[in-house]
Amino acid sequence: MQVYLNGSYLDHKEAAVSVSDRGFVFGDGIYEVTRVVNGRFFKEKEHLERLEEGLAGLKINLDETRKKQIPEISRELLKRNGHTEGEAAVYLQITRGSAWPRTHTFPDPEVPPTLYLATSPFTPHTKLHETGVDAITISDVRWARCYLKTVNLLPNTLAKQQAEDAGVNSAVMIRDGMVTESPNANIFGVKDGALYTYPATNYILNGITRRTVLEIAEERGIPVHYTPVSEQELFELDELFFSGTTTDIQPVTVLDGKNIGTGKPGPVVRQIQEGYRERLYGE
Repeated sequence: MQVYLNGSYLDHKEAAVSVSDRGFVFGDGIYEVTRVVNGRFFKEKEHLERLEEGLAGLKINLDETRKKQIPEISRELLKRNGHTEGEAAVYLQITRGSAWPRTHTFPDPEVPPTLYLATSPFTPHTKLHETGVDAITISDVRWARCYLKTVNLLPNTLAKQQAEDAGVNSAVMIRDGMVTESPNANIFGVKDGALYTYPATNYILNGITRRTVLEIAEERGIPVHYTPVSEQELFELDELFFSGTTTDIQPVTVLDGKNIGTGKPGPVVRQIQEGYRERLYGE
């Protein structure tokens, strides 16, 4: 399998970054994951726009020439790795680059950012989309700038592992008594046919799939309330579901050992799934 690193296509076993790379020592970087179906990128423009937002938020200066090369590099990697048929994912990471000595302030003078891309085959979680998943509630102890898609994912990793250790699929994170996200996806609640979701503040990532869900809801006349679901209201919901680039639209049917609604995927999530499939696998 080949990857791209700072101007070169390499076997993934040979690719390496310096131990002084700030992504390694500080988690000083951002990333994006984009779905690809039969060589067609899904929501590529939106991912690239969010990439720009992340670079600006972290004040990482990747020159325009390298930015413009990203779509071409992505497609070349797909070809080299034989991922132009079926489904695949492109992973992109940019860090502030390698600098010595290690200092908490940005390198002065600036160093070239590290640009890394990789592709992999992708298999949708189709069975889970049909049956739904179980989850547990946990405290959301992440930093207060969750709107930036950074590589600082330790709280998310610990949360996902906590779910794994509990024998469930994922977790529903709670901050100040309100549902925010899962460790790797956005969350929507459904009550009386309407969607409820945490507003796009600094406490959540305004996911590309989340935005797509909102588009589908508008098209299908499903009301949307940008109001977070409280921890006390969770078991009053009719439906609950996750949304994400690799999660797709995934119903949550059991939470903390209790059924959400009927304990089966409901009619609203089925509508959203249908609309999402039309977009993902459409023209």
